[in-house]
Amino acid sequence: MKIPVMFWVAITTLLLVTVIIMVAMDMAFNWVFYLTVLGQVLVGVMVYKVLKDNYFTDKTFENFYEDRPINYRK
Repeated sequence: MKIPVMFWVAITTLLLVTVIIMVAMDMAFNWVFYLTVLGQVLVGVMVYKVLKDNYFTDKTFENFYEDRPINYRK
């Protein structure tokens, strides 16, 4: 079973937001430290998974942004 790439992005984001909340609540240093180290490992895994994902698109730089094309006129 292949785990979707967005799963890794969501897990990493939730863990690092949890670290921020724990720091704001003045939790014990060892818990914050270990979760920060785990978060750094997850960032590495997330970057690897995103870069190695088999994703293709037919968009080019000529398409610019989809919500505001270059030749957009109001």
